[in-house]
Amino acid sequence: MRSTTGWQADGATRTLRRAALERRDLRPDDIAVRVEYCGVCHTDLHSLRAHESDANGVLVPGHEFTGVVAEVGSAVAGFSPGDPVAVGNIVDSCGVCRMCGAGQENYCREFPTLTYGGADRRDGSTTLGGYSREYVVSHRFAYHLPAALDQAAAAPLLCAGVTVWEPLRALGVGPGSTVAVAGLGGLGHLAVKMATGLGATTSVISRTPEKADEARALGARGFVVSTDPKQMEAVRDQFDVVIDTVSAPHDLAPYLRVVAMDGALSQLGHLGPVTVETMDLLIGRKKLSSAGSGGRPSTAAMLDFCAEHGITADIELLPSSQVNTALKRLARNDVRYRFVLDMSDLD
Repeated sequence: MRSTTGWQADGATRTLRRAALERRDLRPDDIAVRVEYCGVCHTDLHSLRAHESDANGVLVPGHEFTGVVAEVGSAVAGFSPGDPVAVGNIVDSCGVCRMCGAGQENYCREFPTLTYGGADRRDGSTTLGGYSREYVVSHRFAYHLPAALDQAAAAPLLCAGVTVWEPLRALGVGPGSTVAVAGLGGLGHLAVKMATGLGATTSVISRTPEKADEARALGARGFVVSTDPKQMEAVRDQFDVVIDTVSAPHDLAPYLRVVAMDGALSQLGHLGPVTVETMDLLIGRKKLSSAGSGGRPSTAAMLDFCAEHGITADIELLPSSQVNTALKRLARNDVRYRFVLDMSDLD
């Protein structure tokens, strides 16, 4: 086994504590990644809360990180020690189902192996995440990080970034498209940057009027206050695609009404049950869709696109020793727009 250090959940204190961790010895197709930067995702916060009732298990969060290859397995081609790399929230899949065959390992029929809290497909061990100094992963689920991307600001691209990238591409967003992004947080700010980079005329829908200047600085040309009926009516049937990143339960009807004929609302933020009036879909042949994470081809394409267009997350960089502070602030939405941990203090 390989020894490293990371931040492990303590069920008794509801926090993370520094701990010695073990990684598997490299398999022939593995690479060892020296983790430099790891993004902090709402999923990490939810996982820590859920872990409170399971203090016997081991939880190390973190599923969007960048680093440098430290060592490669005997069968690895395409990666060498010293290469900058990125790893997202999926580290394995069955590789043979229809979804995997289509390059959508994120929808693997057997469910993909998650970067943390998953079960290794070969030995059944629990995967431990990127809040650590080293991670061992199959080279198939590691991605070359373009030199043009800042390593810290690129880390959230591997979760938040690809989550909005997939529906933008699947729904054909490009020059001539009109896109609205509902919610301007970790997902939303990247959706604005990517939609604009794809050539779409992009607007932001937010309940917070004070975010108008932020939205325009990110590339949005329009700003709509969701709680203002007159403003919402003014954009009725206007947008080809609405990317809904609002994380709390909410009524979809106002957002469906601003979708154009044959357009689509892609709900990404809240993944719980929803209620939809069929008439809100019928009038205008509108579609309701969703998406999650990304397959290997899409993730690689997203990184190349971001490098070409200079797109990274707007982040607040903290030493990893402040991870508990980051999680507390994230719980009250006190972040603009994504926390990233500098893992160098684990040396």
